[in-house]
Amino acid sequence: MYLLGLLAAYFLIKHRAAIRNIPLDKPQLSDLIVYAAFGVFLGGRLGYTLFYKTAYYLQNPLKILAVWEGGMSFHGGLLGVCLALWLFCRKKGFAAYTIADLAAQVAPIGLGLGRLGNFINGELYGRPTDVSWCMVFPRGGSACRHPSQLYEAALEGMVLFGMLWFLGRKTTPPGTVFWSFIAGYGLFRSFAELFREPDAHLGFILGPMTMGQLLSIPMILLGLTMLVVGYRAQASRERGGK
Repeated sequence: MYLLGLLAAYFLIKHRAAIRNIPLDKPQLSDLIVYAAFGVFLGGRLGYTLFYKTAYYLQNPLKILAVWEGGMSFHGGLLGVCLALWLFCRKKGFAAYTIADLAAQVAPIGLGLGRLGNFINGELYGRPTDVSWCMVFPRGGSACRHPSQLYEAALEGMVLFGMLWFLGRKTTPPGTVFWSFIAGYGLFRSFAELFREPDAHLGFILGPMTMGQLLSIPMILLGLTMLVVGYRAQASRERGGK
């Protein structure tokens, strides 16, 4: 699913860059995807070790390398990709928001595919429920549960992609698509966590909150704040131009 997401990102970024007359040639685009791949894999793995199983990996540091045992964090992957794209822009001479907006516009495809992978693997399933579409997951015992992976695939994947693709066709301040992705993902993930079973070794945190919500709520606040800052800066420039 990661590979399919990166492949889709390559062709869609190429398409959007051509439409917006961004001078991103094939070698640069290939480098961008490589940077992003390293960012998402390294960041995702390190984020999981820090956010979800800190004590375990401090006692078993070599297990950090055991990626075949599972354990990737979206929030860690996001930080890894942001750092990787910043390094790419610095090396290639692109404005950071130019690349960030392109990458954010296609990121939901990878997220949606990743959630479908979770569903196929029967992992990260939902909480017990009696809704008519509940499912029994082999790893979740005999309880019938929300297929929360499909909820996330729909919200974080299809819906968020549609919103950002529409927004990317408009004339907006630099960084608008990127910060809309940050706020939008945080909102959809926080909502989906209401149906998702908390990690067994963590449970609920700070009352009814899950780790996913704890990491996503700051994304909403930061994303909305930066959107306001961006539009205010553009309005100020327009007033100055007059």
